[in-house]
Amino acid sequence: MIPEQFIQELLNRVDIVDVIDKSVPLKKAGANYSACCPFHNEKSPSFTVSPTKQFYHCFGCGAHGTAIGFLMEYAGLSFVEAIHELAKNVGMVVPQVESSSASREADAANKTIKLGLQETLQQAANYYKAELKKSQRAIDYLKARGLSGKVAAKFQIGYAPAGWKNLQSVFSNYENEALSTAGLVVENEQGKRYDRFRDRIMFPIHDQKGQVIGFGGRVINPEDTPKYYNSPETPLFQKGHELYGLFVARRAIRDAGRALVVEGYMDVVALAQYGIEYAVATLGTATTPFHITKLMRQTDEIVFCFDGDNAGRTAAWRAAMNALPALTDGLKLRFLFLPKEHDPDSFVREFGKEKFETEVQSAMPLSQYIVQHLIQENPLNAQEDKVKFLNEAEPILRQIQAPRFSLMLRKRIAELAEVTDAEMQSLLKLPALNNAPAKATQRQSRMQLSIKKRFVLMLLMQPSLAKSEYLNFAQGFSEEDVLLKASIHAALEQPQSKPAALLHTIESQVDTRLLHEIQRELTLFDEGAEFKLEFEGACTQLTKMALQKQGNSMLEALKEKPLSALTVEEREMLTSITIRKK
Repeated sequence: MIPEQFIQELLNRVDIVDVIDKSVPLKKAGANYSACCPFHNEKSPSFTVSPTKQFYHCFGCGAHGTAIGFLMEYAGLSFVEAIHELAKNVGMVVPQVESSSASREADAANKTIKLGLQETLQQAANYYKAELKKSQRAIDYLKARGLSGKVAAKFQIGYAPAGWKNLQSVFSNYENEALSTAGLVVENEQGKRYDRFRDRIMFPIHDQKGQVIGFGGRVINPEDTPKYYNSPETPLFQKGHELYGLFVARRAIRDAGRALVVEGYMDVVALAQYGIEYAVATLGTATTPFHITKLMRQTDEIVFCFDGDNAGRTAAWRAAMNALPALTDGLKLRFLFLPKEHDPDSFVREFGKEKFETEVQSAMPLSQYIVQHLIQENPLNAQEDKVKFLNEAEPILRQIQAPRFSLMLRKRIAELAEVTDAEMQSLLKLPALNNAPAKATQRQSRMQLSIKKRFVLMLLMQPSLAKSEYLNFAQGFSEEDVLLKASIHAALEQPQSKPAALLHTIESQVDTRLLHEIQRELTLFDEGAEFKLEFEGACTQLTKMALQKQGNSMLEALKEKPLSALTVEEREMLTSITIRKK
């Protein structure tokens, strides 16, 4: 465990501009630095780094955080790895907190398990690669699929030979629990162990740091089943979170400005063979919001390419529905359906790169796809057809949080149902849209803030102004009061800290949505010449609000007593409160 005090000191000493500039060249822009965002594709810079506040914020995709967060998001480091990397850069030594014996043993066991799994999987990957070179049958199969040795090496493709216990020659202890935990060995009901992958082309699955976390195996003999066979879920591998080929494709995705999501490993590899290197594949599961969020960090355009058969169309609709909660107005989702007799692999081999990319560029936008799907078997002639259409559209519209996209889709749905926007809004009871501009000006942003949020911003900028009596400003248990209390406590404990360190201190105590809002507003915050005057005015206003709330509470309590039962002090207090309210 790393002491919290050390993390705060580290954030106060590190310079986020230096950290980010090593990976993303920054340009001076007034008091801050700017660049095109490294987490989504954009032409004009909306990514801002503040040296005084020591955090970054992108007004395009909403990415934000401290130097620690940047290394985790951009470099794929864990929290602990990011701490060690930053500490090394500023010459600090990371101390460790003595935890309980049980906690230490659990942490050590967990770390040992993960390290053991990574070493086991990498050793298996090396074995499979070596076996591919020995198997002419496997080599001939890949050549027949049009793959070169260069592409096979790029994706670290291997071969699991036929036979039940080939891995026994690799691992001296075939009974090792790590082999079964990693999904390499299976144990049947009789207790006999055997290799999970046999006579299959092996596709290693990598995490965002390039480490092998699992495998996908494809049959060579077309009569064998299943066609694709994936590693089971393990402490390192969750299918709904990972995308095959993403580690290899990251640079190509950013260069192309889009990511292509396909269904199989061979599709990814075959497309790469033809120079289309921005493709990734889901791992035997439907596309999840985790997949969408992960790809949004690389690009703002995602094209789903599915087979044109019924299974492909079902998978496409599931992908569209699962993507709805993650939608933003800056994200483009499009859908490409190939002819029924083709998948991406066969299509690119028959027609080539240029024809395939022409198809990609003309893929159907999400809004058009949703409408087309809803009216596919609905002629919209009778009133009953339109009722059915609205009923099916309602749950879709409810999931969409992106205001502009939602507005345009609602208009189209209303038009087809022949009702007005207001009628549809009332009938379906849809949530109101927030149509405020994505990039609000500083003045607009300030006007929308409550006095408590504004006070928090000022404390984060100048924590030395904090006084313990300010805790009286937060007398309730609302999200804003929790934020205010946490900020005051942090400022009292760290009066010389930078905003990034203070934000780190309060992040575990505050509602995530509210914390993100404060971080965004802090980016816009400008300490003007009248800062001191504004701070004093906020204190005065919050004092009045606190006294009024306190008075109201007392008044309610006193009302419960008969007038004759009140003490002299209580009568004086009642008179004082009544006069003050007038």
